[in-house]
Amino acid sequence: MHRSELQDVPVGAEAGAALSARFRATRALTEALVAPLSDADASIQSMEDASPAKWHLAHTTWFWETFLLREHAPGYALHDERWPFLFNSYYEAEGARISRAARGMLSRPTLDEVLAWRAHVTEAMEPLLADPALASLIALGVAHEEQHIELLLTDIKHALFQNPLGPAMWAPAGTGEAAATTVVSSGWHTHPGGIALVGHQSDGFAFDNEGPRHRVLLEPFALADRLVTNAEWDVFIADGGYANARLWLADGWGWVQREGIEAPLYWGEGATHFTHQGWQPRDPHAPVTHISNFEADAFATWAGARLPTEFEWEAIARGQDGASPLPAHDPRGGNQLYCAGPVLPMGSPGLFGDCWQFTRSAYLPYPGFRVAEGAVGEYNGKFMSGQVVLRGASCATVRGHSRVSYRNFFYPHQRWQFTGLRLAKDA
Repeated sequence: MHRSELQDVPVGAEAGAALSARFRATRALTEALVAPLSDADASIQSMEDASPAKWHLAHTTWFWETFLLREHAPGYALHDERWPFLFNSYYEAEGARISRAARGMLSRPTLDEVLAWRAHVTEAMEPLLADPALASLIALGVAHEEQHIELLLTDIKHALFQNPLGPAMWAPAGTGEAAATTVVSSGWHTHPGGIALVGHQSDGFAFDNEGPRHRVLLEPFALADRLVTNAEWDVFIADGGYANARLWLADGWGWVQREGIEAPLYWGEGATHFTHQGWQPRDPHAPVTHISNFEADAFATWAGARLPTEFEWEAIARGQDGASPLPAHDPRGGNQLYCAGPVLPMGSPGLFGDCWQFTRSAYLPYPGFRVAEGAVGEYNGKFMSGQVVLRGASCATVRGHSRVSYRNFFYPHQRWQFTGLRLAKDA
């Protein structure tokens, strides 16, 4: 997940209490998710795109200490003056830092030391939570940590996948991943086209890359009412989808050939896939996930369709609620993740919650976008190059984090996140 600057949030007493509660719940959820991990589990880094779980724990704590406590808590002293060099991510304004690729070399501080630091910072934040002047910055910090919760889950999955033993982070809950989802017939949401108003349009928190709101012209189109499934992807593979250059963008075909790609990430032999519960049977009716934009585009071409633009997706999603709680209980922190039980896509209705959905839109600034002043201005604008937009949310997204105007973005070859696709076509 990526970062961006914030827009204003309500600062009344009720909103302030809700924000304080969300701060505490988010901090607690981060720590609950790493509870099954050993120090070694939490320290490994499987690739440069990913970070160790311990680093996520520490970086989110660095954020609170750097941008809230250091600036707004009189007399606050850094917990350890050496640690900002270790846990700054990419903020040039905050000085030198360890290279991203070397985060997995940090055997010290230990996991216990990082957790102790987290407790210290969480307690120190309490007096600031009641200050309405800091509400916008606190809201940004909460959203930032929610993003890292999803990254923590996807990064540790990739790390555990490297182990030939196929270790499980959690035991399957109940029937777990072996349970088949309900088969949903395929249909289409149609849209007549016309001028649409897109971007963040309400009070409350939003990142700056969600605005300014502006008008776009849409031609008539249709958007599939469900995500593409594992079973459909099996047919694509059987039909030679990964071997047919005519289906692929030039860069995508080069990637397939160079990397030897033959299936989505985490797919194994005999209709299995790797999950947070180790190797499990693959549900044919669940949404396909862990695919790249290159793969999504090739499948859409093979299916006689295309990927939607981000504005088409948003036009259909307007009116859907991406924040209300699920009825099922999540053993890792109430109803705080989009998934219920194990972290996996379930084929739920609506446009939110299973997989981030690729669009064909480049990640670019909206008309009138301006980079904010100061260090937080580095949060988003400098990443608007060479990436594609995804919409919706995944099963690993914190409930309420995404919304109809939310813009996620990744490079077209990346697929370690819970990424899937929903087809579109001209009407």
